[in-house]
Amino acid sequence: MTPDDLYGIKWVSETEISPDGRRVAFVVAQMDRKEDAYLSAIWLVDTDGGEPRQFTAGAKRDSAPRWSPDGMWLAFLSERGEEKPQLCVMPAFGGESRVLTKLPLGAGTPVWSPDGKRIAFSAKTGDPPNPDTKKAKPYRRITNLKYRLNGEGFTYDQRRHVFVIDASGGEPRQVTDGDWDDIHPAWSPDGREIAIVSARHDEREFDSNSDVFVVSAEGGHPRQVTDTKGGCATPVWSPDGTTIAYVNHPVWPSNGTLRLADAGGGSLRPVDPAFDRETGLATPAAWASPVFRPDGVILTVAQDRGIVAPIRANAGSPTEWLSKARRSLGWYSVSADGRFLALASSSVTVPAEVSLLDLESGKERQLTRLNEEWASGARLGGAEQFVVSTATDVEVDCWIMKPTGFQDGKQYPVLLNVHGGPFGQYGEGFFDEFQVYAGAGYGVVFCNPRGSSGQSTNFARALVGDLGGPDYHDVMTAFDAALQRMPWADQSRLGIMGGSYGGFMTTWAIGHSQRFKAAISERAVNDWYSMQGASDIGGTFNRQYLGEGATIQDDLELLLRQSPLTYAKDIETPVLILHSEVDLRCPISQAEQLFVVLKQRRRDVEFVRFPDEDHEMSRSGRPGHRKDRFEVILDYWQRKL
Repeated sequence: MTPDDLYGIKWVSETEISPDGRRVAFVVAQMDRKEDAYLSAIWLVDTDGGEPRQFTAGAKRDSAPRWSPDGMWLAFLSERGEEKPQLCVMPAFGGESRVLTKLPLGAGTPVWSPDGKRIAFSAKTGDPPNPDTKKAKPYRRITNLKYRLNGEGFTYDQRRHVFVIDASGGEPRQVTDGDWDDIHPAWSPDGREIAIVSARHDEREFDSNSDVFVVSAEGGHPRQVTDTKGGCATPVWSPDGTTIAYVNHPVWPSNGTLRLADAGGGSLRPVDPAFDRETGLATPAAWASPVFRPDGVILTVAQDRGIVAPIRANAGSPTEWLSKARRSLGWYSVSADGRFLALASSSVTVPAEVSLLDLESGKERQLTRLNEEWASGARLGGAEQFVVSTATDVEVDCWIMKPTGFQDGKQYPVLLNVHGGPFGQYGEGFFDEFQVYAGAGYGVVFCNPRGSSGQSTNFARALVGDLGGPDYHDVMTAFDAALQRMPWADQSRLGIMGGSYGGFMTTWAIGHSQRFKAAISERAVNDWYSMQGASDIGGTFNRQYLGEGATIQDDLELLLRQSPLTYAKDIETPVLILHSEVDLRCPISQAEQLFVVLKQRRRDVEFVRFPDEDHEMSRSGRPGHRKDRFEVILDYWQRKL
């Protein structure tokens, strides 16, 4: 695989099975070279076989397909021209689509009412920016700690609220308001109420907590269902309307747990207290909620040691894995009778495709092969998985990829890649970066050190208050174990790289070790001191990971001790610093500070900045910039390794 191959991949997501289980709608996105943009369309495939077919025009971006309860209509979001995404509906068997909304800031993912007559969605409210560039922009008066967000910019005067619109058309009716966001709407079975997630407590700007509320579909004052302990997401009603299931992260970081609440409020309890794995699924486009089957069993997904797989949960019974295949689910949906799951999943060598899992027989059938021809031409390589014991009762999952065209007896340079988060995981999914590096002739090593998801909450929280301690130990120990399994690795040509938290670990590693010949630190956290006030999440993230007292005003030493910049004076390894200029998550000052220190120390350092890009550039930035980034990285490794 080469950087140019990015344009050949069909990125499959948002599989939505029809209520009768006979068809699956899904989204196919591609990078467009001419427009230097992403184009996406909604496709359909029959569950009994046949060729998938494009359903919407996809002139720009179509996304978020949702079937009406009777299966006769498909609601979706569509961007046309320069407009924000708007809510559309289209006959399920073809015809002209109808645009339902013309909101200046766009509409959110549609949610059909049980009778199919109305659609709820969450959307931004507030005034859109003035398009007149000749006039001076107005000043901004900031009173809230959470006033901006990476990828969105200033958000202090734009709040998301829930709207309801008739499926036949008309004006959308706003049913919530206030100085907070209301998201993840879910209809009650009788269509009278809507469950939402919102942070309305007094301390909301200082923590990551949120609650499930229930509001009348006609509007009014919501009632609070949960107890403001941790963050809530993706509520869903039981078939009889008495219970709401939701995903709760009790603290951050921690595994999301599936919990139940009485719809009237109170009686909060976990579905399975013994199940300690990250549960639920979120994507950049939308959230996939848990699903109640007609018999009351709940279906959702969870992470485990590098995989993402479907699970079945029922109060009073152990949670059951429905499949432990070596793959990563990116989306799922369930037929109305609860029998079939439509999945979008990938493996190390296969970009995401659509498959159908029959829960009665346990059999799974692949429905699409949109990337099969491309993948065969790209000569994608697999990964060898193994487990490393790094401390008492600590196991770290690790993977090795050989270079494309590997030959026995030949020595190859090796790249150690550290994932971001740190609460996230590498594993059994398709990752274009690893394939490009292997395709360029490098061995690739990746692992999930303490702090990652995929194991217990204790594993995820093991680095809190000691970043660069147990996590650094795990990364280096796993790398040593990997090299022992790689007699073909050239020990004089080892590189380390990573983005975000992975960039933190890269800068940390070369400040504590001279074993790497070169390094690439991307969108890194290098200085927690400036991160506290300059990052969009610094006001909460610092205390969550560095320790409750780790603030400038309370314990400055705790900040500095865990900052890679503190140890930059010891860096001798050549390093390339990559950063986006509009990154609000890890602001570009993080890169600038490291660059200046290393230049003043007369070290071998290069600094590449990407204009008009944010923290997500490597995943969703301009296609041209994503290709350029790969070229910059491969050029650097070619020169240094």
